[in-house]
Amino acid sequence: MSFRIDPRLALTAEVRRIAAGEIDKIVAHLNVARDNPEKSLHSARKRIKALRALLRLVHPGDEAFCRAENNRYRDISLSIAGPRQATALIETIDRLIADFPEDADGAGLAGIRAMLARHRTEAAYGQAGLGAVLDNAVAECQAGMVALEMLVLPDHPENAADVLADGALATLRYARKALQQSRERGEPNDFHDLRKAVKTHAAHLALLRKLWPAPVKPRRERAEELGESLGELHDVFVMRALIEAREAPFDGPEPKQLVRLLRRAEKALRKLCLADAAKLFEEKPRRAARKLAKKARQDLNDSMAENEAD
Repeated sequence: MSFRIDPRLALTAEVRRIAAGEIDKIVAHLNVARDNPEKSLHSARKRIKALRALLRLVHPGDEAFCRAENNRYRDISLSIAGPRQATALIETIDRLIADFPEDADGAGLAGIRAMLARHRTEAAYGQAGLGAVLDNAVAECQAGMVALEMLVLPDHPENAADVLADGALATLRYARKALQQSRERGEPNDFHDLRKAVKTHAAHLALLRKLWPAPVKPRRERAEELGESLGELHDVFVMRALIEAREAPFDGPEPKQLVRLLRRAEKALRKLCLADAAKLFEEKPRRAARKLAKKARQDLNDSMAENEAD
């Protein structure tokens, strides 16, 4: 099932269809995770992010439902986050080896990577409660599937267009605020908020690619690339925080050369992310939302007229 809203169909039915498809994918990944946690849990969390982006998009149309279901899938994602973080640490070392090959041996990155791989095995397979966590996550997804029947959105083209425009506007405003905070304060949480907004916006572009004013494809590609860069920066922040706090797996002597490379990577990623985010969100959110609402009304009205003619 496609991850996009078909303007020819009622909004409520379309959102239920897309959400049900995402829930099915999440459950499938969770079940596979019993034998292959690293890859499957990451895939499950990616689909959860897509589902939560859909809920944020239509939040203005049914606030109580979307808030409750967003909280449900947020909690599921948090419950399965541990093994993924262990994998992200390894990926960060791999990027440092690729970006700074001349310093990799001196910093002992190969040895650190081996240590992180052992830690990942413990995080993924050594948890006696992993099966119970997965069982609970699947049960919550099944409850979420049942709850979908309670979702009711405005289906008239004019009202449906307003819901979609307002939902997209909220994310654009959140992104601009996070960008400003990242520029002014530059705390890890500021960049994390920016990353969440960019990921959500990219999902909205996918959902609305039949309704968003052209050109959609290049904007979506830029958003996805920025999301990846912000993800790499987030992983650097996480590793540095673990080292500074002396938390496992960095509870031994401080790896000073690794810290130095992390700082170099962080500096470059900060600069890149701020520049790309400024270009992506240069248009004022209200103006972008007005353009979206205008096109959505036109497309939805045209689709209704075609259906009536048939």
